This record gives sequence, C-alpha cells and structure tokens, in this order.
Amino acid sequence: MAKKLTPMMQQYFSIKNKYEDAILLFRLGDFYEMFADDAKLAAKELELTLTSRNKGKGKKTPMAGIPYHSTESYIATLIEKGYRVAICEQVEDPSEASGLVKREVVRVITPGTVIDNEFLDDKSNNYLATVTAGKNVFGFAIVDISTGEFTVTELSGKRAAANLIDELARINPAECLIDPQIYQESEIVTYIKQQIDPILNDIDERFNYRQAYDLLTDHFNVSSLEGFGCEGLDLAIEAAGATLDFLIETQKRTLNHLNQLSTYSTQDYMVLDANTRRNLELTKTIRDQDYKGSLLWVLDQTVTAMGGRKLRKWIEQPLLKPEEINGRLDAVNEIKDNIFLKEELKELLDQVYDIERLIGKVTYGSANARDLIALKSSINVLPKVEELLNNFSVPKLQDLKGKLDILEDVHSLIEQSIQEEPPVTVREGGLIKMGYDEELDEFKKAMTEGKDWITNLEQQEKERTGIKSLKVGFNKVHGYYIEVTKANIDLVPDNYERKQTLSNSERYITPELKEKEAKILGAEEKSVELEYQLFTGIRDKVGNETKRIQKVADILARLDVIVSLAEVALNNDYSRPAVNASDVIEIEAGRHPVVEEMLEEENFVPNDTYADCDQDRFLIVTGPNMSGKSTYMRQVALITLMAQIGSFFPAKNAEIGIVDRIFTRVGASDDLTTGQSTFMVEMNEVANILNNATKNSLIILDEVGRGTSTYDGLSIAWAVTEYISNPNNIGAKSLFATHYHELTELESKLAGVKNYNVAVKEEGDDIAFLRKIIPGRANDSYGIEVAKLAGVPNPVIKRANQILDKLESESDNYQRVNEDEPVERIKESKNEEIVKDNKQKKDNLTQLALFNPQNAEFLKELSDLDIMSMTPLEAMNKLHQLQQEAKEELNKDELA
Repeated sequence: MAKKLTPMMQQYFSIKNKYEDAILLFRLGDFYEMFADDAKLAAKELELTLTSRNKGKGKKTPMAGIPYHSTESYIATLIEKGYRVAICEQVEDPSEASGLVKREVVRVITPGTVIDNEFLDDKSNNYLATVTAGKNVFGFAIVDISTGEFTVTELSGKRAAANLIDELARINPAECLIDPQIYQESEIVTYIKQQIDPILNDIDERFNYRQAYDLLTDHFNVSSLEGFGCEGLDLAIEAAGATLDFLIETQKRTLNHLNQLSTYSTQDYMVLDANTRRNLELTKTIRDQDYKGSLLWVLDQTVTAMGGRKLRKWIEQPLLKPEEINGRLDAVNEIKDNIFLKEELKELLDQVYDIERLIGKVTYGSANARDLIALKSSINVLPKVEELLNNFSVPKLQDLKGKLDILEDVHSLIEQSIQEEPPVTVREGGLIKMGYDEELDEFKKAMTEGKDWITNLEQQEKERTGIKSLKVGFNKVHGYYIEVTKANIDLVPDNYERKQTLSNSERYITPELKEKEAKILGAEEKSVELEYQLFTGIRDKVGNETKRIQKVADILARLDVIVSLAEVALNNDYSRPAVNASDVIEIEAGRHPVVEEMLEEENFVPNDTYADCDQDRFLIVTGPNMSGKSTYMRQVALITLMAQIGSFFPAKNAEIGIVDRIFTRVGASDDLTTGQSTFMVEMNEVANILNNATKNSLIILDEVGRGTSTYDGLSIAWAVTEYISNPNNIGAKSLFATHYHELTELESKLAGVKNYNVAVKEEGDDIAFLRKIIPGRANDSYGIEVAKLAGVPNPVIKRANQILDKLESESDNYQRVNEDEPVERIKESKNEEIVKDNKQKKDNLTQLALFNPQNAEFLKELSDLDIMSMTPLEAMNKLHQLQQEAKEELNKDELA
C-alpha cells in the first residue's frame, strides 16, 4: 500500500506514526492539513468541511484544513476538549529544497503544556501534575510552563492517598502524568479519571529515579538537588524528572524559564480536602461552578493577572504560623490606613502586564516585539513602586521593597532597540529602531533614499514626457513600473521598456529604475532578515535575565494581593482579627462575606460565636430550614480561613486561634459516577472527619444521618456527637446543625456541648426567620411552613397539615410515656423487649395515621378479590367501583 502513496503522503504517515495520540497539523503552504482519521475527528470537533485527497485515483483519503495564520482558536478548541495537537512545520526553505520539503513536529500542545494567552485564564494557573507511587508514599510534582513555576512534594503515612487527592483538588491540573504503579490505588485513579481526565500518561520508562536525578541536575546545572530541598525525596524527584522529560519531549526546545525547583510540605498549610473546598465555595460555586458567588470573587480586587493567581493560592493554602499571618495582616493594615498611597500603588500596578507569562514566552522563543514592549512598560513603573514603598514601615512591605529589582538594564535594552509600535509578526521588518545597529541603518538609508528617488521620478517623467496621467507604482509580483494609459502611448520615450500590458494601459521600466529597484529590494530583503536576527538576539538577552524578572513578578503579585485585601477591607467594613495559637474562636457580630455581598436590599443579620476546646467545643444548632443555620456555620469557617490567609474579615471583633484543618459535611447528593447513594456519600464524609480530625481542627456538620430511617439516623448522629466532643477521641471545635431535636439533650449529658438555635417569630399561621443565633434549643422545625414559603401547592400543604395533626394526636400518649428518655430508649436500654415494643407502637401509629381504620371494610373487599377468575370487563367494572369509593373517602378527609 505504501507504494501507492505519493511522497508527500508517505512523509505525512511516517510522522503521524510517531504521534498516534495527537492530532497532526501538517503544514502545506498557507494551511495546516489533517488527513484520514485526524481529518474526520477535526471536521466533527471544529465544524470543518471534510474533503478528500486523490479524487478519482482509487481510494480517497479524508482531508480537512485550517489557515496557518488563524490556528489559535482551532487549537484552543481541541485542547479544551482534551486532545493533543502536534504542530508539523516545514523546516527548510522550499526554494532551496531539492525534492520534498523537509517537515518535522516542532511542538506538541497538550492541555497541561499551553503557553499562549489566547488559551489561558489570566488569573488561574494551568498546571501539569505528575504522580509517582511507593509503599504508603507518593511523589507529586506540578509545573505551569506558562509562568515557570515548578514544585514538588512527597506525601506519606496512612492518609497519603487522601492527601494526594486533596492536593489534586487544590491545584486542579489540566493534565496528569501517572506512574503505572498508581493503578494499584483505585481511589486515586478514579479521582483522576473523573476530575482531571483528559489524559493519563503511563510510559513506564519515564519513571526512573536515576534517570530523573541526572536529568534534573543537568537541567539546573547543579551537582545535587540539596539546594532545592528535595534531596532524599526519591519519589518526588522521580515525579519531577518525569515531568521534565515529558516537557522536553513535547516542547522540543530549551526550558530556561524552569530555573528553580521548589519543595513544599502540606504540613506548612491548613489542610482543606476536596469536600471542604467545594462546600465553602472558595473559588467557585457548588451549583453552577461560577466564579461569582465564591470567596475568591469577594476578595479579588487585584489588578494584575499575577496578583489574581497569587490570591487564589493564598486562599487555597491558609497559613499555620501566627507570626507569618500577622506579618501579612500588618501589611494589609498599613496600606488600608494610607488610602492615597493605596490608590497610587493600585494605579501603578494596573499598568503592569503579565510579566510571569511574558518572560515565559521570551524564553520559549515565542514572544514577539509587542511582548517586549509590554515588558518594558511594566518595568517602567518599578522605580515609582519602589519610591512609594519607602513610605511604609511594616517588615513585610519593607522586605518587598528591599528585594525589588527595578531592572534598569532590561528596560534600557528594549528602549534602545524595539520600535514603540512594532508589528505583530517578527519576520516582515519594522521591529528595530534606527541607531541600534549600523548595518541595519545602512540598509534602511538605502531603502529610504531609493524610495525618495522613485517618488521624485514620477514628477520628473511627467514633465519630461508631457504625460500628465503617468504614474510610478509597485507590486510584489512585477516590482516597480511606470504606467502610461494607451491614449498616451505615442508620447512614450524610447528608453522605456515594455514590462506588462493591461486593458487600458501599458507598464514600462527604464534601466535606471531597474537598477534602483534592485538596490531597494535587495536592501529591504537584507534589512528584514537582519531585523529578525537582531530581534531574536535582543529576546535572548532579555531571556538571560529570566530569574531576576520572575522574582520581580512574584514581588508585584504579592503587593497586588496585599493592596487587594486592603481595598476589600476598606470597602466592606472588615475588621482585623487577633490571630494566635490559642484554641479559642470568638467572633463578635460576624457576617458571611459572600452572602452579604450577594444581598442587594436586605441587610445581613450578624451573629456572635464562641467556641473553644473546653466547655464550648461542640455547638448544636437547631432551627427550621431556610432560617440561616448553614449560612451561620459556613461564615464561621470562612472567617477562620480568611484570618489564616492574612485577610481582614466581616466582623466587629474576633480572636482566631489557629486551626490545622477545616472539615465540612454539608448537604447531600448522590455520586452517580461511583454508584454511591446519598447516604453512602454522607457516611464517607463523616468517616473522613472522624478518622482525620484533630483537637486543633474546626468541624462543620450540616445534618448527619438524614439519609436513612429516623432511628438509624438519630443513632448515628448521637454517636458521632459523642465521639467528636470527647477530648479522648477528638475534642475539636465543632458546629452541628440538625433537625434531630433529641440531640439537644446532650447539653446536660456531655461536657463541652452547648445548644443554640435560630430565633423565629410567629404571627398567626405565618412565621418569620430572624436569622439570629441564640442560646437554647428550637421547639419546632416548621417544615410545612417552609414548604409553603417555597411555593408548594395549597392542597398539598393542607393535606400535610391534616396528616401531621393525626400523627401528633395519635402518638401523643406514646410520646408522654417516653418523654423522660426519648433517645435513651434507642441507645442505652438494656430491656430489649421495651425497645421492640416501643418500635412496634410507633410503626402501628404510623400505619393508623396513613390508613384510617374506617377503611378496613374497603381493604378487606380489595384483598378478597379473585382477579384471576374475573373477565377483563368484570375487572374493569370492579376497579371503577373501588376507585369511586376511594375518591369519596378522600373527599371526606378533606372536608374534615
């Protein structure tokens, strides 16, 4: 079959065989073409017209193409859908090629290796993650090649797998490379496939410690990795080496902007598992996955892309050391108190482009002249930023000022060399200023003088020939020419040589014009080539300062976040927390930061909170649905988290003792992807809390046990409360919202348990939720009233009230008999007969409530029917009769 292919198609399939997992964009002239299965796939995904090659010559090859100058949007679509794209270019000049032009893949773009701004979210990192596995230990590396961030860690111990999933949830990578050993960890593989997929890479040869170590030390030009803090972390090194190997293979160029490997430990930050991140809506909402409505949306007043990404990291990694937190708070406070300086800083930062990604493009060799001008404009504000920072005294801001490099040499280089408004392309000239290079100046002078001569030529020839309509023109095909209309051909001088005939005119050239044309075009061609060489040289010189520029980018990002937090604190009337190492959380007049911002007219009702690890460690919150229990508990968690990232928060005053973790068990939903029921999902979350919480954690429980029968659920909730509140088990600060009012009895039975409820105002049949948390237990759940407020139809509300009245009246005696110990009968009774009898009474009462005893005759008649001996007509008539009787009974109930 290969003999039937043209040389070009043989070349295509030869290259395609090396990149079977990618869509190959094959450069042919002004188009990137795709063939065979790639063409079919691209035509479907990109809505392209599918054509074919070799029409009329046997078997046709499907074909689809896109213009080379507008590939960005097409590639972005493919990457967004999880595909890899291999860019295959002509790597030799067609005019100099003998036979088929040589082509090679110059880059493979994957979801985790995108660098083009058109494909990226300005304020989010685009991470490639790599995971390696050992015995109860995992290596983890992440890289963002658009910014140069390269980080590793190891996770070990009995929670290693869960911690790894937490880290994957935190960074939300676009792509993940996995060690084949990971397939033994089904929980991790399931998470990666469900949450990260598009791509899993499991090339065994890539995961080799010795190879990884040598590759890393060679890349960073060091003798060991000790200086990066990861020496001895074998699996972390293996993950980092596999990452670098993958990048070299796919990007096919130097990666000088990956000039540092940072090592971190999850123990340095508050642990937030995937459930907590989701339930607290830190960066996106649960329902719609929107940015608006998240904590990040409230706090993000950053004006640079770098600052936006940095703020996201701060939110996702709250600090644990009071001195570090207070250092941030000091900086926020001083900027907040200096409003005019804050505004000046904000205006300066607003002029800064995305330096991190600009320098990434520079070292990648993909930056154009406009990118360098953007870099220069950003550097231009640095002296003014430095001057403003002199006005602040707190250590954090002075430290930023002391480390700020104003990059005078880089600014000077770009200022002297690059035109202020250069073209987008770098291969058509117009990039370099006069005075930067003597040879280029000579070419430009020759071009200018030649063009001036040609401009004067037109007027001279008009006067010499008397042809008033004579024109001197130029086009890329025929060069310069003198154009004369056919009406004036008789006036054409003898030294004119005919060059081209048109319908209404003739075009000529003279020996002198031909000579000037050669000089001009020669100078222009040489000028364009020299400008490109000079530009790449300038770009390389800027790239040599990558590490310095990256440090400046980091300083500006941190400053932008601090200014943003000061801005939010000022605009939203936030207060500074007192952060310490105690076990106390005391909040005066706290508000929910997001809900408060979302309310347009209604004022948010503030609430106080006091919790510690002693007498107020487990707070049971009862009250109706929609009354504000969940909002209150989430606001306590969010206020604590905001304090530990170094932010002011919505409260009058507060003392926040450091918490090591925040756990949340909120709401209920099925996990259809794994076949888990609502109750199983709930129990998994509860198990995670019970197995991993410490005394220094903060636990938020919004209903436990509601997904099963009342007795089962109540028993579980009771036991969970006992376990968490017991200092010998956990003893953590906890808030538990529940509709099991029986749990409120624990206040008198267990040390450290306190009851709170949401105040409700009743006016006749109507209720109003006051949103105020007060001591004590709630008396009612007001479920039917809430259903009415939600818009449930009146007949349903009416019928629900009737059923409720029956249930309450018929069980009144049962409740009175057992009211002294309503839960102890379930949990602690040693008399099994009493428990069994009580349960039977309850079941009977329920049956009585739902099936009225007056209907016994009706039910007996129905049960006595011999359906198998009835004709179809008899059965239909009997069914009609029973239906009419049932309707009459229902009507009686409604009238009653």
